Amino acid sequence: MLKKFLFADLDDTLFQTFEKCGPLSGADLLEPAAYYKDGSICSYTTRAQRAFLSFVQDGMTVIPTTARDHDGLKRVHLPFDSYAIINYGGVVLRPDGHADRPWLEQTRAAMHAALPGLQELARHIDDYCSRTGFGGRARMIEDFATPFFLVVKDPDKRHERLATVEQEAVLPWIADGHGDYCVHRNGNNLAILPKTLDKANAVARVTELLRAEHGDIVTFGMGDSRSDARFMAACDYAIVPRATQLARLTVEAL
Repeated sequence: MLKKFLFADLDDTLFQTFEKCGPLSGADLLEPAAYYKDGSICSYTTRAQRAFLSFVQDGMTVIPTTARDHDGLKRVHLPFDSYAIINYGGVVLRPDGHADRPWLEQTRAAMHAALPGLQELARHIDDYCSRTGFGGRARMIEDFATPFFLVVKDPDKRHERLATVEQEAVLPWIADGHGDYCVHRNGNNLAILPKTLDKANAVARVTELLRAEHGDIVTFGMGDSRSDARFMAACDYAIVPRATQLARLTVEAL
């Protein structure tokens, strides 16, 4: 029998913040799944999500495929024991928890080549924020001594204001000769990435490693946002949670 592997995004796919759980979930049916650095609860699973995870882990191996960094993954308290893909695909963790060195060296070289552009954009965004009074700022996400991407959040969680930052500051900068970068905006998260940073590339790397170990396998991809679509398309099957950005763009739009 072929071994089965599920490449699964985490936030807003396998769990979410309390505000996103919805009234039908019932606070008494929620269980903590991820934590902030201070130890307070960040995100919860619903009863349906726990049932789904139990279902897929009975005969399938789940591989986290997330934008979270290594520390953020450690603060997820769900049972994962195989590979993991973090930093939007910038780092592949082997089952022993150590980074896959050939992959890290490859992505590190690409990210350092993209760093001057990210630094320029960070200054550009911060100047825009100062001029307009927007309370957020650009933050560089680094892990394993490597810069990966920029993130901007609205301090008041008014997500619509990030759309304005994207339209007025980020997209014109990309259009002005910086086509090697792309934008991902979902909820209170505006991320700007080098195009060489892609979960799909890391999924292809892990799939190659798994096939070398197990022969033919069956792969599934699961995610909530537009940026997950590419890695999901690289799998044999795709799973889309309801009421998510990707569901609205695909199955709910039919």
